[in-house]
Amino acid sequence: MPKIHSIVSAITLVGSISVASAWEALPTTAPAPANNPTTAEKVELGRMLYHDPRLSSTGTVSCASCHNTMLGGEDNRPNSMGVHGQTGGRSAPTVWNSAFNKVQFWDGRAASLEEQAAGPVTNPIEMGMKNWDDVVVRLKSIAGYQAYFDKAFGENSISKDNATKAIAAYERTLITPNSAYDKYAKGDKTALTAQQIRGLKTMAKLGCTTCHSGPAFNGDGSFQKFPVINNAYLEKKYQFANDKGLFEVTAKSGDEHFFKVPTLRNIALTAPYFHNGSVKTLEKAVKVMAKVQLGKKLSNEETADIVAFLNALTGEFPKQTMPTLPATNGTSFN
Repeated sequence: MPKIHSIVSAITLVGSISVASAWEALPTTAPAPANNPTTAEKVELGRMLYHDPRLSSTGTVSCASCHNTMLGGEDNRPNSMGVHGQTGGRSAPTVWNSAFNKVQFWDGRAASLEEQAAGPVTNPIEMGMKNWDDVVVRLKSIAGYQAYFDKAFGENSISKDNATKAIAAYERTLITPNSAYDKYAKGDKTALTAQQIRGLKTMAKLGCTTCHSGPAFNGDGSFQKFPVINNAYLEKKYQFANDKGLFEVTAKSGDEHFFKVPTLRNIALTAPYFHNGSVKTLEKAVKVMAKVQLGKKLSNEETADIVAFLNALTGEFPKQTMPTLPATNGTSFN
Protein backbone atom coordinates (compact mmCIF):
# COMPACT_ATOMS: atom_id res chain seq x y z
CA MET A 1 0.00 0.00 0.00
CA PRO A 2 2.57 2.65 -1.05
CA LYS A 3 -0.12 5.34 -1.42
CA ILE A 4 -0.91 5.22 2.29
CA HIS A 5 2.75 5.11 3.27
CA SER A 6 3.48 8.25 1.26
CA ILE A 7 0.65 10.03 3.05
CA VAL A 8 2.20 9.13 6.39
CA SER A 9 5.60 10.42 5.33
CA ALA A 10 4.17 13.67 4.06
CA ILE A 11 1.87 14.69 6.88
CA THR A 12 3.33 13.44 10.12
CA LEU A 13 5.67 16.41 10.29
CA VAL A 14 4.44 17.39 13.72
CA GLY A 15 6.08 20.77 13.90
CA SER A 16 4.66 21.92 10.58
CA ILE A 17 1.10 22.40 11.80
CA SER A 18 0.54 25.86 13.24
CA VAL A 19 -1.56 26.27 16.35
CA ALA A 20 -3.56 28.99 14.63
CA SER A 21 -4.80 26.50 12.04
CA ALA A 22 -6.70 24.65 14.77
CA TRP A 23 -9.19 27.43 15.45
CA GLU A 24 -11.38 27.13 12.38
CA ALA A 25 -15.13 26.71 12.20
CA LEU A 26 -16.49 23.53 10.63
CA PRO A 27 -17.73 23.92 7.04
CA THR A 28 -21.44 23.30 6.55
CA THR A 29 -20.96 21.31 3.34
CA ALA A 30 -18.48 18.60 2.49
CA PRO A 31 -16.40 18.34 -0.68
CA ALA A 32 -17.39 15.55 -3.07
CA PRO A 33 -15.14 13.84 -5.63
CA ALA A 34 -15.59 14.73 -9.29
CA ASN A 35 -16.83 11.23 -10.11
CA ASN A 36 -19.50 11.32 -7.39
CA PRO A 37 -21.13 14.74 -7.08
CA THR A 38 -23.71 14.86 -4.32
CA THR A 39 -27.33 14.83 -5.46
CA ALA A 40 -30.59 14.52 -3.57
CA GLU A 41 -31.34 11.25 -5.35
CA LYS A 42 -28.02 9.69 -4.31
CA VAL A 43 -28.48 10.87 -0.74
CA GLU A 44 -31.97 9.35 -0.57
CA LEU A 45 -30.75 6.02 -1.91
CA GLY A 46 -27.66 6.12 0.30
CA ARG A 47 -29.79 6.70 3.39
CA MET A 48 -31.77 3.56 2.55
CA LEU A 49 -28.70 1.40 1.93
CA TYR A 50 -27.00 2.74 5.06
CA HIS A 51 -29.93 1.64 7.22
CA ASP A 52 -30.77 -1.62 5.45
CA PRO A 53 -29.71 -4.74 7.42
CA ARG A 54 -30.33 -6.87 4.34
CA LEU A 55 -26.87 -5.84 3.16
CA SER A 56 -25.59 -8.28 5.80
CA SER A 57 -25.52 -12.07 5.54
CA THR A 58 -27.89 -12.51 8.48
CA GLY A 59 -30.19 -9.60 7.66
CA THR A 60 -29.52 -8.16 11.11
CA VAL A 61 -26.62 -5.70 10.73
CA SER A 62 -26.59 -2.42 8.81
CA CYS A 63 -24.06 0.40 8.58
CA ALA A 64 -26.19 2.17 11.19
CA SER A 65 -25.80 -0.71 13.65
CA CYS A 66 -22.23 0.39 14.39
CA HIS A 67 -22.50 4.02 13.22
CA ASN A 68 -25.74 5.19 14.79
CA THR A 69 -26.91 8.57 13.50
CA MET A 70 -29.41 8.76 16.35
CA LEU A 71 -26.43 9.14 18.70
CA GLY A 72 -22.80 10.14 18.27
CA GLY A 73 -22.33 8.31 14.99
CA GLU A 74 -20.97 5.11 16.52
CA ASP A 75 -22.25 2.49 18.98
CA ASN A 76 -20.66 3.32 22.36
CA ARG A 77 -19.17 -0.17 22.53
CA PRO A 78 -15.50 -0.93 23.15
CA ASN A 79 -15.64 -3.26 20.13
CA SER A 80 -18.48 -3.19 17.62
CA MET A 81 -20.71 -6.23 17.16
CA GLY A 82 -21.34 -7.76 13.76
CA VAL A 83 -23.12 -10.82 12.43
CA HIS A 84 -23.59 -13.82 14.74
CA GLY A 85 -22.61 -11.65 17.73
CA GLN A 86 -18.99 -11.45 16.64
CA THR A 87 -16.88 -8.52 17.80
CA GLY A 88 -13.80 -7.05 16.17
CA GLY A 89 -10.71 -5.62 17.81
CA ARG A 90 -11.46 -1.93 17.29
CA SER A 91 -13.98 0.64 18.41
CA ALA A 92 -16.19 2.06 15.65
CA PRO A 93 -15.18 5.62 14.70
CA THR A 94 -17.94 8.19 14.35
CA VAL A 95 -19.57 8.71 10.97
CA TRP A 96 -20.40 12.33 11.81
CA ASN A 97 -18.04 14.64 9.92
CA SER A 98 -16.22 11.66 8.41
CA ALA A 99 -16.37 13.50 5.10
CA PHE A 100 -13.55 15.69 6.44
CA ASN A 101 -11.19 12.73 6.90
CA LYS A 102 -8.67 12.29 4.10
CA VAL A 103 -8.53 8.57 4.86
CA GLN A 104 -11.00 6.23 6.56
CA PHE A 105 -10.78 3.48 9.21
CA TRP A 106 -8.43 3.66 12.18
CA ASP A 107 -5.58 2.35 10.04
CA GLY A 108 -6.38 4.61 7.08
CA ARG A 109 -6.73 1.70 4.66
CA ALA A 110 -9.52 3.37 2.67
CA ALA A 111 -8.73 6.53 0.73
CA SER A 112 -12.35 7.66 0.38
CA LEU A 113 -15.83 7.26 1.81
CA GLU A 114 -16.74 5.25 -1.27
CA GLU A 115 -13.92 2.81 -0.63
CA GLN A 116 -14.77 2.64 3.06
CA ALA A 117 -18.43 1.86 2.37
CA ALA A 118 -17.46 -1.27 0.46
CA GLY A 119 -15.40 -2.85 3.23
CA PRO A 120 -17.71 -3.77 6.13
CA VAL A 121 -20.32 -5.40 3.89
CA THR A 122 -18.00 -8.30 3.01
CA ASN A 123 -16.02 -8.37 6.25
CA PRO A 124 -16.75 -11.78 7.84
CA ILE A 125 -17.03 -10.30 11.33
CA GLU A 126 -18.98 -7.17 10.45
CA MET A 127 -21.72 -7.73 7.85
CA GLY A 128 -20.59 -11.08 6.54
CA MET A 129 -21.62 -11.12 2.88
CA LYS A 130 -19.46 -13.49 0.84
CA ASN A 131 -18.75 -10.95 -1.90
CA TRP A 132 -20.23 -7.91 -3.57
CA ASP A 133 -21.60 -9.97 -6.46
CA ASP A 134 -23.93 -11.60 -3.95
CA VAL A 135 -24.86 -8.18 -2.57
CA VAL A 136 -25.79 -6.95 -6.04
CA VAL A 137 -27.90 -10.06 -6.67
CA ARG A 138 -29.71 -9.42 -3.41
CA LEU A 139 -30.34 -5.75 -4.19
CA LYS A 140 -31.70 -6.67 -7.63
CA SER A 141 -34.06 -9.18 -6.01
CA ILE A 142 -35.62 -6.39 -3.92
CA ALA A 143 -37.85 -4.92 -6.60
CA GLY A 144 -38.26 -1.50 -5.07
CA TYR A 145 -34.56 -0.66 -5.18
CA GLN A 146 -34.34 -0.49 -8.97
CA ALA A 147 -36.38 2.73 -9.19
CA TYR A 148 -34.15 4.47 -6.63
CA PHE A 149 -30.96 3.42 -8.41
CA ASP A 150 -32.46 4.55 -11.72
CA LYS A 151 -33.25 7.99 -10.31
CA ALA A 152 -29.78 8.35 -8.85
CA PHE A 153 -27.62 6.80 -11.58
CA GLY A 154 -29.69 5.96 -14.65
CA GLU A 155 -31.30 2.76 -15.90
CA ASN A 156 -30.07 -0.69 -14.90
CA SER A 157 -27.56 0.82 -12.50
CA ILE A 158 -27.58 -1.50 -9.49
CA SER A 159 -23.89 -2.20 -8.87
CA LYS A 160 -21.28 -2.21 -6.14
CA ASP A 161 -19.83 1.05 -7.45
CA ASN A 162 -23.14 2.87 -7.40
CA ALA A 163 -24.22 1.43 -4.05
CA THR A 164 -21.04 2.64 -2.39
CA LYS A 165 -21.28 6.01 -4.14
CA ALA A 166 -24.80 6.46 -2.77
CA ILE A 167 -23.78 5.56 0.78
CA ALA A 168 -20.85 7.97 0.57
CA ALA A 169 -23.12 10.73 -0.75
CA TYR A 170 -25.41 10.26 2.24
CA GLU A 171 -22.47 10.25 4.65
CA ARG A 172 -21.28 13.59 3.22
CA THR A 173 -24.47 15.16 4.57
CA LEU A 174 -23.65 14.07 8.12
CA ILE A 175 -22.06 17.30 9.31
CA THR A 176 -22.49 18.85 12.77
CA PRO A 177 -21.70 22.59 12.59
CA ASN A 178 -22.58 25.46 14.93
CA SER A 179 -21.09 24.08 18.12
CA ALA A 180 -20.29 26.58 20.85
CA TYR A 181 -16.72 26.45 19.61
CA ASP A 182 -17.76 27.22 16.01
CA LYS A 183 -19.66 30.27 17.17
CA TYR A 184 -16.58 31.37 19.10
CA ALA A 185 -14.33 30.81 16.07
CA LYS A 186 -16.67 32.96 13.98
CA GLY A 187 -16.33 35.86 16.40
CA ASP A 188 -18.86 35.35 19.19
CA LYS A 189 -16.51 35.54 22.15
CA THR A 190 -19.39 34.86 24.56
CA ALA A 191 -20.06 31.44 23.05
CA LEU A 192 -17.49 29.69 25.27
CA THR A 193 -17.35 29.80 29.04
CA ALA A 194 -14.24 31.02 30.83
CA GLN A 195 -13.38 27.42 31.66
CA GLN A 196 -13.77 26.32 28.04
CA ILE A 197 -11.49 29.13 26.88
CA ARG A 198 -8.92 28.02 29.44
CA GLY A 199 -9.23 24.49 28.08
CA LEU A 200 -8.70 25.69 24.51
CA LYS A 201 -5.59 27.60 25.53
CA THR A 202 -4.30 24.66 27.57
CA MET A 203 -4.63 22.34 24.56
CA ALA A 204 -2.62 24.76 22.44
CA LYS A 205 0.02 25.21 25.13
CA LEU A 206 0.45 21.48 25.66
CA GLY A 207 0.77 20.75 21.95
CA CYS A 208 -2.48 18.83 21.41
CA THR A 209 -3.12 20.87 18.28
CA THR A 210 -0.02 19.60 16.50
CA CYS A 211 -2.17 16.56 15.70
CA HIS A 212 -5.74 17.66 16.40
CA SER A 213 -5.70 20.66 14.08
CA GLY A 214 -7.99 22.00 11.39
CA PRO A 215 -11.75 22.51 11.43
CA ALA A 216 -12.49 18.87 12.28
CA PHE A 217 -9.68 18.68 14.87
CA ASN A 218 -8.33 15.64 13.03
CA GLY A 219 -5.10 16.94 11.52
CA ASP A 220 -6.71 17.03 8.08
CA GLY A 221 -6.00 13.36 7.50
CA SER A 222 -2.71 12.91 9.32
CA PHE A 223 -1.41 9.76 10.95
CA GLN A 224 0.27 9.73 14.33
CA LYS A 225 2.05 7.09 16.34
CA PHE A 226 0.11 5.92 19.39
CA PRO A 227 1.35 5.55 21.98
CA VAL A 228 4.47 7.68 21.51
CA ILE A 229 5.78 7.22 25.05
CA ASN A 230 5.88 3.77 26.60
CA ASN A 231 4.13 3.65 29.96
CA ALA A 232 4.24 0.14 31.39
CA TYR A 233 1.38 0.72 33.82
CA LEU A 234 -0.99 2.17 31.23
CA GLU A 235 0.01 -0.41 28.63
CA LYS A 236 -0.75 -3.27 31.01
CA LYS A 237 -4.11 -1.70 31.85
CA TYR A 238 -5.24 -0.70 28.35
CA GLN A 239 -3.12 -2.84 25.99
CA PHE A 240 -2.88 -0.13 23.34
CA ALA A 241 0.15 -1.67 21.61
CA ASN A 242 -1.55 -4.97 20.81
CA ASP A 243 -2.90 -3.31 17.66
CA LYS A 244 -0.15 -2.34 15.21
CA GLY A 245 -2.39 0.04 13.27
CA LEU A 246 -1.14 1.06 9.83
CA PHE A 247 1.48 -1.70 9.87
CA GLU A 248 -1.32 -4.22 9.46
CA VAL A 249 -2.07 -2.56 6.10
CA THR A 250 1.41 -1.79 4.77
CA ALA A 251 3.61 -4.38 6.57
CA LYS A 252 6.29 -1.67 6.79
CA SER A 253 8.15 -1.65 10.10
CA GLY A 254 8.10 2.15 10.33
CA ASP A 255 4.31 2.12 10.29
CA GLU A 256 3.87 0.13 13.51
CA HIS A 257 1.33 1.71 15.86
CA PHE A 258 0.44 4.57 13.51
CA PHE A 259 -3.25 5.46 13.40
CA LYS A 260 -5.39 8.03 11.66
CA VAL A 261 -5.85 11.04 13.96
CA PRO A 262 -9.51 10.88 15.02
CA THR A 263 -11.75 13.92 15.04
CA LEU A 264 -12.45 15.59 18.38
CA ARG A 265 -15.84 16.77 17.10
CA ASN A 266 -18.68 15.42 19.30
CA ILE A 267 -16.11 13.49 21.33
CA ALA A 268 -18.18 13.91 24.48
CA LEU A 269 -20.76 11.59 22.87
CA THR A 270 -18.47 8.81 21.67
CA ALA A 271 -17.19 7.00 24.76
CA PRO A 272 -15.41 4.64 25.21
CA TYR A 273 -12.19 6.01 23.74
CA PHE A 274 -9.15 5.07 21.65
CA HIS A 275 -8.86 2.54 18.85
CA ASN A 276 -9.63 -0.38 21.16
CA GLY A 277 -12.32 1.38 23.21
CA SER A 278 -10.40 0.64 26.39
CA VAL A 279 -10.90 3.94 28.24
CA LYS A 280 -14.41 4.56 29.52
CA THR A 281 -14.46 8.27 30.35
CA LEU A 282 -13.40 11.45 28.59
CA GLU A 283 -11.61 12.71 31.67
CA LYS A 284 -9.46 9.57 31.84
CA ALA A 285 -8.84 9.68 28.08
CA VAL A 286 -7.48 13.24 28.36
CA LYS A 287 -5.12 12.24 31.16
CA VAL A 288 -3.94 9.15 29.29
CA MET A 289 -3.30 11.13 26.10
CA ALA A 290 -1.22 13.67 27.99
CA LYS A 291 0.96 10.94 29.47
CA VAL A 292 1.53 8.67 26.48
CA GLN A 293 1.63 11.31 23.74
CA LEU A 294 3.11 14.36 25.44
CA GLY A 295 4.83 13.01 28.53
CA LYS A 296 2.80 15.35 30.73
CA LYS A 297 0.89 14.73 33.93
CA LEU A 298 -2.11 17.02 33.98
CA SER A 299 -3.53 18.56 37.10
CA ASN A 300 -7.17 17.97 37.88
CA GLU A 301 -7.87 21.59 36.96
CA GLU A 302 -6.14 21.31 33.58
CA THR A 303 -8.02 18.11 32.86
CA ALA A 304 -11.37 19.64 33.79
CA ASP A 305 -10.68 22.67 31.60
CA ILE A 306 -9.80 20.53 28.58
CA VAL A 307 -12.87 18.33 29.09
CA ALA A 308 -15.02 21.45 29.30
CA PHE A 309 -13.62 22.67 25.99
CA LEU A 310 -14.11 19.28 24.34
CA ASN A 311 -17.78 19.46 25.33
CA ALA A 312 -17.94 22.72 23.37
CA LEU A 313 -17.19 20.71 20.21
CA THR A 314 -20.60 19.03 20.26
CA GLY A 315 -22.37 20.45 17.22
CA GLU A 316 -25.88 20.71 15.87
CA PHE A 317 -27.05 17.44 14.36
CA PRO A 318 -29.07 17.58 11.15
CA LYS A 319 -32.47 15.98 11.58
CA GLN A 320 -32.44 12.37 10.43
CA THR A 321 -35.57 10.94 8.85
CA MET A 322 -35.50 7.17 8.85
CA PRO A 323 -36.23 5.73 5.40
CA THR A 324 -38.99 3.33 4.50
CA LEU A 325 -37.04 0.50 2.90
CA PRO A 326 -38.20 -1.34 -0.23
CA ALA A 327 -40.08 -4.39 0.93
CA THR A 328 -39.15 -8.02 0.45
CA ASN A 329 -42.62 -9.43 -0.09
CA GLY A 330 -43.40 -12.94 1.02
CA THR A 331 -39.84 -14.15 1.43
CA SER A 332 -36.75 -13.94 3.60
CA PHE A 333 -33.04 -14.11 2.83
CA ASN A 334 -32.31 -16.20 5.91
